[in-house]
Amino acid sequence: MEHRTLAQQIAEHEQWYHTMELLPGVVTPGWFDTRPLVARLPLPATLDGARCLDVGTFDGFWAFEMERRGAAEVVAIDVLDPKAWDWPVNSSPDTVRAIGERKARGEGFELAKAALGSRVVRHELSVYDLNPVELGAFDFVYLGSLLLHLQNPVRALERVRTVCRGTALVVDAVDSTLSAVFPRWPVASLDALGRPWWWKPNAAGLRRMVEAAGFEVLEPPRRLRITRGPGRSAPPLSLGALRHRAGREALASHWRGDAHAAVVARPR
Repeated sequence: MEHRTLAQQIAEHEQWYHTMELLPGVVTPGWFDTRPLVARLPLPATLDGARCLDVGTFDGFWAFEMERRGAAEVVAIDVLDPKAWDWPVNSSPDTVRAIGERKARGEGFELAKAALGSRVVRHELSVYDLNPVELGAFDFVYLGSLLLHLQNPVRALERVRTVCRGTALVVDAVDSTLSAVFPRWPVASLDALGRPWWWKPNAAGLRRMVEAAGFEVLEPPRRLRITRGPGRSAPPLSLGALRHRAGREALASHWRGDAHAAVVARPR
């Protein structure tokens, strides 16, 4: 694909979640830039011959990274229809439509796949419906930034365990304040205020969720931050925003990155 044609297609697709360099110098304006995490996460150095699964793939950054590391087969799953997401009952139709537009029926994934010449296969499938009879088993599973948006994250992790025959890497949002105040005690905050943001545990809570789903955690959670991408504008800076925790967290997230933790585990 020519640089000019690809750059034009990227610009026409307004909503990007992942920041990816699809050709030298041609970068998608993602909401998040996960590229710095590649060297920081406990990903296998090589996935030669492995069968891998990317849960909640969105634009496909991690699926393509697993393929780049030599995976023999990469399967990605996602739910493209926003009406099928876990929405609190107090969500307004306008909010469902506005947030749902970010995924745009998965067009970003298809564009990136074509530009990279990828062989990743994507299925429109909920994590709740993972079934080894339908998809088989996987040597490595990546689940990133998804549990926050699920009403029942432990049940989702249980379904991941049924298709994992090797190791799983779970990377998800954590509450940085609760992680600092309760470094060992598993606790979580609950949002559910008209948008698909549900449980945000501390790092210990994320570990307990993974264990409760039937995994053995192989190393202590690694705390990290996911930085904003070029497609994410700064929140308004005001005294009103600084008075409330949500406003302070939004500013901290923008300038320092979203607080996450990474857990490596294998089925018991």
